[in-house]
Amino acid sequence: MFDFLGRYDVLGAFWTTVQLTLLSAVGSLVWGTLLAAMRVGPVPLMRGFGTAYVNIVRNIPLTVIILFTSLGLNQTLGISLGADTVDVINFRLAVLGLIVYTSAFVCEAIRSGINTVPVGQAEAARAIGLSFTQVLGLIVLPQAFRAAVGPLANVLIALTKNTTVAAAIGVVEAAYLMKKMVENEAQLLPIAAVIAFGFCCLTLPTGLILGWVGKKVAVKR
Repeated sequence: MFDFLGRYDVLGAFWTTVQLTLLSAVGSLVWGTLLAAMRVGPVPLMRGFGTAYVNIVRNIPLTVIILFTSLGLNQTLGISLGADTVDVINFRLAVLGLIVYTSAFVCEAIRSGINTVPVGQAEAARAIGLSFTQVLGLIVLPQAFRAAVGPLANVLIALTKNTTVAAAIGVVEAAYLMKKMVENEAQLLPIAAVIAFGFCCLTLPTGLILGWVGKKVAVKR
């Protein structure tokens, strides 16, 4: 039943999915943290930008963002992100699109963690002369990340599944390979079962491990 698997690089496709997930996760964490800092910051212009970014991006379908990176940035503006081949360009554009989209959800997850930090701690820090940046970096964000492990785990799992949208611009990941196998083979159910099993192997351990980490590092109130 599964003889057709020998004709396709299934592990290679899932390795591309893992790379998309990891690179996008790191970029989204960095940009999402900056957005969260903007949203709770004292500068009205930065608060407005952070709020507008999150509300707008979360309401745009990911497929539209991914297609814009290819059709808008690459084909229209000629932006290649330093890559020379089409495959690498598409991969980097997919990572960029996933970061743009996922960072909005990371921002909200971190902001929910910031809201769990007692206001008195920030006020006490300001009273001894710490700046906003010092209060945020030394007191608020360390506790916020510990409280946000659970929500961030959900965002990471969603990101893993969202990498399938990269197939829309030709990135050879799991969903792209599944489409190719379905077109060439007359075994829809086995193909779907293999791809579904592969994603379960990626997402289930992630949820279990990060759930355990979240309980271990949770701030006791």
